[in-house]
Amino acid sequence: MRAGLLDTPHSATGSRMPGGYWGRLLPVLAVLVAVTRIPSFVRPLWNPDEGYLAVQARILAGGGELYRTVVDRKPPLVPWLYEGAFAAFGSGSLTSVRVLAVVAQLATAVLLASLARRRWGDPAGRTAGVLYALVSIGLNPEDAQAATFEVFMLPCTAAAMWCADRRRWGAAGVAVACSFLVKQTGAAVLVPVLWLLWRHADHPRRDLLRTGVGALVPVAAVALLTDPAGLLFWTVTGSGAYASFTGSELHVLGRGVVNAAVLAVACAGLIPPVVRMLRVARTGSADLWLWLGSSTAAVLAGFHFFGHYYLQLIPPVVLLATAGLRILPRERALTAALTSACCCALFLAWGLLAPRPELAHSQRLAAAVAHRTRPGDHVLVWGIHPETYWLAGRAPATRYLTAGLLTNYSGGRDGPEVGEKYAVEGAWPVFRAELTARPPVLVVDDSRGRPYAPDRVPSLRRLLAAGYEEAGTVDGAVLYTRTDAQD
Repeated sequence: MRAGLLDTPHSATGSRMPGGYWGRLLPVLAVLVAVTRIPSFVRPLWNPDEGYLAVQARILAGGGELYRTVVDRKPPLVPWLYEGAFAAFGSGSLTSVRVLAVVAQLATAVLLASLARRRWGDPAGRTAGVLYALVSIGLNPEDAQAATFEVFMLPCTAAAMWCADRRRWGAAGVAVACSFLVKQTGAAVLVPVLWLLWRHADHPRRDLLRTGVGALVPVAAVALLTDPAGLLFWTVTGSGAYASFTGSELHVLGRGVVNAAVLAVACAGLIPPVVRMLRVARTGSADLWLWLGSSTAAVLAGFHFFGHYYLQLIPPVVLLATAGLRILPRERALTAALTSACCCALFLAWGLLAPRPELAHSQRLAAAVAHRTRPGDHVLVWGIHPETYWLAGRAPATRYLTAGLLTNYSGGRDGPEVGEKYAVEGAWPVFRAELTARPPVLVVDDSRGRPYAPDRVPSLRRLLAAGYEEAGTVDGAVLYTRTDAQD
């Protein structure tokens, strides 16, 4: 017997022991999530996003302000999360935020299990929770194991669907707002939430108002806590060049195909039941397809196709697969679980064993920076690895933590639209003023032949020629010290 969308949680099975159910399932999910995220703790950091967030958090802890003294194209919730974790446990390690990432993944698994259980019964809840825990690391480890935006966005999107499924429209709006305030593409979950509201609202106008207020009030509050104009510019209006598809089309499309293929391997056990869902008309899962469709649009937005973007697809895929497994023989569910477990083991081994040459480079470079400077000195690292500042324990000389914001290379471009003229609007006058007011003690050219090298950036080339001299190299990165008599 099929369970309806808004049936009681136990209508499919007759279970009357919710405490017993969660008492058995929660430890299993907790162990699975903790085991799958062991690789995240074996390295000091996994990708530049973690480094960027760590540097931001230190600047904020020192009295800095988002969108003023430190900037990024992201909303503020995750930088604030890092700042809070560092305040409580110290900023010398990312262990605290990695633990929070484990909690976020567990929360996502629990919310998906609760959604599936409400719709299709106890076994479906267990299936959804376990499958999510297994598939959640199914990307390159630098994308899946890092404690970055998508990991903290997923429990918010799942919570939005959980609340909408229970007709808690104000709470659903708040969850949508939190999704957006973690990462802009999290707002995509608003599409299935509004569809559920249209189909199941008791008082459509009132419930729509509740959803809208729930979504708008947190965003307005965060804007007032930061800088409304700055928040709007850095998260919405100021990234035109970054979001452009022009330039490096084959480069970024190739990345997209590779990352999609990697996720497909991780989801090998889920694809057959999802395909089965496509062939069955009476599924009662239109909202899940809308969730998957809007998430796919979010992955495509900006045309960059980084691997961590694909994490947003996993929750709706898991729920669709869970729905599909209900109408397949029991042995197919066991096959899906076994296949997912084998793929999970593969990605777990990848995370534990894969070398990270860029991390080793950043560590050696940071050691050189720390050796040539003193605590309190400001330095400029001209590159795309802001973790060098964090590893060296030195403050950046500018609010722009990567060369990408000043050249558009941060979009993963490989040349055609990289350069000074493609920078974020107004960035270069601010950058020059900052370096004039507080010249860095050390400049590190970490471009290593990439399209944003100083010989292709006139303003930086003039800065180096006017006041700096080459003082050595580290793994291809060139160090410049000031030529005047200042310490």
